Amino acid sequence: MKSKTKRIVVKVGTSSLTHPGGKLDLERIEKLVRVLANVKNAGHRVVLVSSGAIGAGMGVIGLEEKPDSLKQKQALAAIGQVGLLAIYDKFFKEYGYNTGQVLLTKFILDEETRYNCARRAFESMIDYGVVPIVNENDVISTYEIEFGDNDTLSAYVAELIRADLLIVLSDIDGFYDADPRQNEDAKIIPVVKKISDEIKSFAGAEGSSRGTGGMKTKLKAADFATRHGIDMVLTNGNAPENIYKILKGESVGTLFLKK
Repeated sequence: MKSKTKRIVVKVGTSSLTHPGGKLDLERIEKLVRVLANVKNAGHRVVLVSSGAIGAGMGVIGLEEKPDSLKQKQALAAIGQVGLLAIYDKFFKEYGYNTGQVLLTKFILDEETRYNCARRAFESMIDYGVVPIVNENDVISTYEIEFGDNDTLSAYVAELIRADLLIVLSDIDGFYDADPRQNEDAKIIPVVKKISDEIKSFAGAEGSSRGTGGMKTKLKAADFATRHGIDMVLTNGNAPENIYKILKGESVGTLFLKK
């Protein structure tokens, strides 16, 4: 993985980007951007899939809990996306890189013409040295916004750009054999060679109050990525410097091996 990794998709969840109250955690975002810019300086090509628009919108409006109403979620996504991308763009520019916004839904990538169009756009941005920042198009989406599928979307993007590696940054250190928040004896699984029924049985934990994905969506992403020849690593988003260790081939979090 160390010598071959050149194209990297990094997915970061809402809980890794925001304070408990929902507002953006600028220190964490700046730290992530600094690491990704340095990874690009080392010669890698990076695409960032970022959740957080709804969480950021909650912070702007002052909501502490995510609403159940779809129209409210869509409004919060529209409000939050503006600020989220502005912060990303500001920080990336400070480290010498420009950004491009890409809002996707899965059905776009399920149709050949739209798939090829999206792939060409990504290739052009990558050739320009730009950092594409991808999110679900929550404002017009229904299925994705209800089920929180940015984990799977990141795997689709990884396949789309022919990535060598997908790194999913979450609020947990890796994939465990039980929920570590409820079971102190839970043990992290460093390598998953096959997503078996036993592995699936471990994925019962739901997402945090600010995010929407849980371990089930992480496994779904891992299954899609590994079936398309892409390794995936699940690790803690509070320590984005772990990305350096991953690229050196060190064991950090859980590595799902490509098939």
